[in-house]
Amino acid sequence: MAGKGGFNLAHQLGKEELYQKYAPSSFLKQALHDFGVDELRSWYSQLAIPTFVGTSGRIFPEKGISPADVLRKIKKKLQNQNVQVFTEHEFVGFTEDYIPIIKYQQEEKAIDADIFIFSLGGGSWKVTGVNSEWMQYFKNLGISTRPFQAANCGLNVDWPMSIQDFHIGKPLKNIAIRQEDRLLKGEAVISEYGIEGNAIYPISSSVRNVLNENKPVFISLDFKPNQSEEELLEKIQYLKPRNFAKALKLDAVSASLVKAYTTKEQFISPENYCCSVKNLKIPIKSLRPVEEAISTVGGIEISNLNSDFSLVDYPHMYCMGEMVNWDAPTGGFLLQGCFSMGAFVATQLLQHKKAD
Repeated sequence: MAGKGGFNLAHQLGKEELYQKYAPSSFLKQALHDFGVDELRSWYSQLAIPTFVGTSGRIFPEKGISPADVLRKIKKKLQNQNVQVFTEHEFVGFTEDYIPIIKYQQEEKAIDADIFIFSLGGGSWKVTGVNSEWMQYFKNLGISTRPFQAANCGLNVDWPMSIQDFHIGKPLKNIAIRQEDRLLKGEAVISEYGIEGNAIYPISSSVRNVLNENKPVFISLDFKPNQSEEELLEKIQYLKPRNFAKALKLDAVSASLVKAYTTKEQFISPENYCCSVKNLKIPIKSLRPVEEAISTVGGIEISNLNSDFSLVDYPHMYCMGEMVNWDAPTGGFLLQGCFSMGAFVATQLLQHKKAD
């Protein structure tokens, strides 16, 4: 499934810059080092999935290649290597001897093997069949887990009626958004529930962290990120307040937001008006539900894992992907992290096999 911004397969960044996109940054560092952007693009090429780098650094498949096409090519590659794919089979727990139990057509069967690799997904996109019931099965083994929370998601805002009545669905273009020490330029959209968009999703993690501390949280909107407060003031300092927005070339939604979130005294003061245009604080109520999130955090705590992503207490079991508690922004980083983990585990297992 791909978002409105297109099907991002990866992101063209250098190794050190790439590591910093993940939290905690040290967790995936070795996997990303061994199987980074260049290695992933080469693998795509081997699957007959040509890619290109967009102006934003995001990597896309060539025009005409859909997410379904990519999945089919990956599945074909696996089947050509004698990998058997069983559909409509469900993991439903472990036996008393820690052997996974698989359910198919109401029949449950323990599946014994030397190695188990779990990639059970996060808590969002339930339409694909994912659920978080598996967490309880691992908790029964003594594995610590964390409930899933939304990541890369929209933010809930209690908009005043002046925004609800006239500006739902309207975009905020060429803005900058700040949340604590995070600053991003891009676009956002005013929605019935709050605000969403490519400048919002990356800061949802820092918003979530503040909300988890039960503290009030705000985001700051900068409607003129390419102009200083002083430059804006020069344009309106001798004008009447009713002409401020036009002189600064604010669109209707931006002007309405400034008016809605300033006092009368602030609104008629040229200095305070410019300050609000550059730093308008919007209170955030909460995150959107997990079901609507692009990705999630939570799942298996990384303290349960060895450096090769095997469980400390059950080293023949490996866990990877969004079922593990790590975070990354949208733009290809989530897929990169999952593929890097998979390639790393595969390499480790092949090395162990050669050693034996």
